[in-house]
This record gives sequence, C-alpha cells and structure tokens, in this order.
Amino acid sequence: MTVLTIGVLALQGDVREHARALETAGAKAAAVRRPAELEAVDGLVIPGGESTTMWKLADTFEMLEPLRMRIKDGMPAYGSCAGMIMLADRIEGGIEGQETVGGIDMTVRRNAFGRQVDSFEADLDFAGRGAMRAVFIRAPWVQSIGSGVEVLARAEPGDRIVAVRQGPLLATSFHPELTGDVGVHSYFVEMVREL
Repeated sequence: MTVLTIGVLALQGDVREHARALETAGAKAAAVRRPAELEAVDGLVIPGGESTTMWKLADTFEMLEPLRMRIKDGMPAYGSCAGMIMLADRIEGGIEGQETVGGIDMTVRRNAFGRQVDSFEADLDFAGRGAMRAVFIRAPWVQSIGSGVEVLARAEPGDRIVAVRQGPLLATSFHPELTGDVGVHSYFVEMVREL
C-alpha cells in the first residue's frame, strides 16, 4: 500500500499535533508553507488558530489562491476550528472583508460557543463511529448547510452541527489533535486514500 503524504498548513495552529496524529493514522505528514509544498501533497489539514490571522498569513505567503485552486481541483482537505472557517463558503461574525478558501457549502458562525474562557470538552458521536472526546476552544459551529453537505457530528447546546463533509472536504469545529484519539485523522486518511 502506498503511503500518502498529507500536508499540514504550517502558518499557525497545532501543526505538530496534527502531524503526529496523521502519522499515527498511517500517513506521512509534511509542513506546507509555500505553493510548491502544497503541490507535493495528496491532501491537506488546515489547523485551528485565529481565522482572520490565518487568512492574512495565507495572503501574505501567497497561499490563498493556490489553496483555492487545489481545493477547486479536488484536493482532499480537512479543517479543524479556524480551518473549518477557512473551508466555509460563508462566514457569520467575520471581520469586514474577511476571506476564506471556501469549498464547503455552509455558513459558519465564528466564536459561536463563546470566548476562550467558555472552552470545553464533550463526548460526541462522530460519523457513527461511537463516542469521541472533542475539545472546543473559541469554536465555531455550522449555522446552515447546502444540500450536498453531510452532517457527521452534533453537540450541545441545541444539537449544533460541529462536523461536516462535502465530497473531498472535511471540517470539524473541535480539535481532535489535542485528545490523543486519532479517529478523525484516520477518517480523513481513509478519505484521501479513496479519492
């Protein structure tokens, strides 16, 4: 079986933690900071962080358009927390002019679960795989989805959508890389392998 190389967008966030989880899930991880590095990977993880800073850094490093083009061309991508915001076609509560990479037909509400002090952990069922511990840090939630988007997980309060998939794109509002459970990363590696 060929070993996949999955990049981790290394502009901000839990780059090492995602890389470790990907390798535990059976992929080779590579840091991606430049367009040439993006071209060399089979899939990409966009980690959490602060979505406006991530957008500005992607623009500064001339990565925004290459990311959009690779995703438009079908490259599998997984975004956690701020990465979810980066993969959203629409943002609620963003700053004026804030851009995303897009790709998932959803509206994401920034900081929906509250401020840093409102961060929490919860057990949830991810894609019918059983209970999974999820860490939410200033997390967004999915406000609305288009007809082609599959809901993979929900959380309280109010049965909020916190994980989705649309074709080769996956997004979670939580940080699975912080729990030691590589279930989400394994799911993504399987997605990349299938595509």
